[in-house]
Amino acid sequence: MTDFPALSPFSYQLLILLTAMISKGVISHFTHHEPLRLFQFYCQRLSDKVNKPQNSPQQQTIAGLVAILITLTPITLILWLFEAFIEVDFLWQFFLLYLAIGSFGLSSVNKTIAQALVAKQNYLAKQTLKPLLLRETEPLSSLGLSKAAIEMKLLRTIQQGYSVAVIFLLAGPLAAISYRLLLEMHYCWNSKLERFSHFGLHSKLIVNLLQWLPVRIFSMLMLFTSLGKNFLLFWRLSKKHFFQLDNDIALLLLALSLEVKLGGVAMYSNSNGTSNKLRKTSFNDLARQPQITDIIHANSKVNYLVWFSLLVILLTATSIELVIANI
Repeated sequence: MTDFPALSPFSYQLLILLTAMISKGVISHFTHHEPLRLFQFYCQRLSDKVNKPQNSPQQQTIAGLVAILITLTPITLILWLFEAFIEVDFLWQFFLLYLAIGSFGLSSVNKTIAQALVAKQNYLAKQTLKPLLLRETEPLSSLGLSKAAIEMKLLRTIQQGYSVAVIFLLAGPLAAISYRLLLEMHYCWNSKLERFSHFGLHSKLIVNLLQWLPVRIFSMLMLFTSLGKNFLLFWRLSKKHFFQLDNDIALLLLALSLEVKLGGVAMYSNSNGTSNKLRKTSFNDLARQPQITDIIHANSKVNYLVWFSLLVILLTATSIELVIANI
């Protein structure tokens, strides 16, 4: 039941989403805050307790699944039960969605990085980017920092914003906050890090499953923006990634759209102080390396797709309301 009975359920959900987005955008403009910082700290301490390096890979994998269950199950159950005591449904859904949506300051961060690189202040660029990346930033050149900034903008926008919004519209606020908590577990227990190579497998799998549809929606919109240019070529190159359980299709299409190379080798820190070189998939290999200006172009491209998606949703909601009004 909604607090606005004149609206259809879809329009009601959209109104909550818009309110949360505007609120997050305004607050992020004045200050950077992370409401889930305490949960991140909890995930780190939990892994210290249950992820024992002396255990076998199978035991570590099982421990990772158990960690998800003992963390997510009680939180979800408490939130579900607490909902019955909330008088204003709109405020409750808004609160959960606000917690679930990531910061809106990524474009500003990338502009700061681009400005630092133009001024040859690579250290500032590395320090600005470091909190937003899992990989090491110290060995990165100006080209490497540009590539990392572009990938960060795309992936965090999809994971912390776009996917949250799609899941909220399809399944409600409890599903959205549950997904975001799983995403934070995935960030903390990322299997790219040697100590979490087994422990983080289940969090990675579940997050990839939940992201699959939002990532494909975002990627198809990106593909359709190339109509009249290289649409057929981009589709032929990307269609093999469509049914894969990862974000490769979005990275490839962005690389093709910007006419740059993305992906490739990345360095990750191990708990013993050593570094682990991981050869990730490389996208658009024959293109040039990304330049500083491509950071701004990526910002514009990703932001355009977000706003275009929002316009499509608004038009859909308006059509639904018109149909209901004529029945």
